[in-house]
Amino acid sequence: MSRRVIMLLALACGVAVGNVYFPQAISPLVADGLRIPPDSAALVVTAAQLGYAAGILLLVPLGDRVPHRTLIVTLFGLTGLGLLAASSTSALPPLFGAGVLVGVTTVIAPIIGPMAAGLVAPDRRGAVSGIMLAGSIGGMLLSRTFGGVLGEWLGWRAPYLVAAVLSLLMALVLVFVLRRNEPATRQPYPRLVLEPLRLLRTEPALRQSCLYQALTFGGFSAVWTSVALLITGPAFGLGAQTVGALALVNAATMIAAPFAGRLVDRRGSDFVNTVTMAGVLLSAFVLVPGALGGVTGMVALVLGTLLLDVAMQSGMIANQIRIYALRPEVRSRLNTAYMVCAYLGGAAGSWLGARSYGLFGWLGVCGLLALLALTALGRHLLTGSHRAPAPAPVPSAATPPHVRHGD
Repeated sequence: MSRRVIMLLALACGVAVGNVYFPQAISPLVADGLRIPPDSAALVVTAAQLGYAAGILLLVPLGDRVPHRTLIVTLFGLTGLGLLAASSTSALPPLFGAGVLVGVTTVIAPIIGPMAAGLVAPDRRGAVSGIMLAGSIGGMLLSRTFGGVLGEWLGWRAPYLVAAVLSLLMALVLVFVLRRNEPATRQPYPRLVLEPLRLLRTEPALRQSCLYQALTFGGFSAVWTSVALLITGPAFGLGAQTVGALALVNAATMIAAPFAGRLVDRRGSDFVNTVTMAGVLLSAFVLVPGALGGVTGMVALVLGTLLLDVAMQSGMIANQIRIYALRPEVRSRLNTAYMVCAYLGGAAGSWLGARSYGLFGWLGVCGLLALLALTALGRHLLTGSHRAPAPAPVPSAATPPHVRHGD
């Protein structure tokens, strides 16, 4: 792949992932617009993450079965239509349903990740995966910023409309950029969808990575779902655009992701996992003064969310690189199992975070984050490190995966 194509694929990851995260910044605006309680409006975040988990389970395995250009372009088109539908709703139930549908179809980054990893040599896999994740992180952070600011200016429907336009434009661009590849399998769809469950049963390293990411991503989602309620509540009394600005401060995570990928290439996934889990646990304590509000509280939120974002995303890279090396011929299905578990953890974390905030305030959210991180770290230290599998052989130059135009 040329560097231009790598950067375009990273951008595509960002556009797709952003559709899952911008509702985190506008849920208070949804509450005002639809005249519903804030914790009920937080369900728009849960809807996107539940849909994302379902889409990973049902659609990402097709990355091994359907030509990538056909699959990715179709999903971007359907995502754009789903976002248009969400922008026209006038009550929570249809908005929740549209959010689930958008989540289902915007599962493009988990398809692009294994595709890109298979197009480079094993010793560059971590670096390229880090670039793809940096694109996803950029989409995650900028979508919160764009959602919060645009929502304050034009109302909560505006972010849905702009996201729809971006998704449809990306579909149009990728029609002309992506080339045809030969699918890795001709398995029938039912067997393809059930394969991740079999892999979870037979691959201990996959189960371990899934557990780690479900716990840490659950804590991450709990914090970012609740921070919008904290900032727009009595402690700070600020608007949704402040949530977006806080997310923008964490753009440093984009720089950390490629570095984490190179560190995995050098030191291995287990070492990086240990460091990142400890970082997630530490972030829970750094975030505690956020309950005080004012300048002290904002400093705590900036430092704590930055540490949390860097640690969670670095752990995601470490776990993905480990599972990509298990069995190269089923990378999309391995990634399906991994990402379904991660986003089920994220959806549960969003729901638990909103409930913890409602019952115990910000300190309850920090306690939830610490509990999840401590569980992951304790499990990792007690079970010991698993030896990483040997890298897959470099594909022969005689059979490049992306060489012919057309589907």
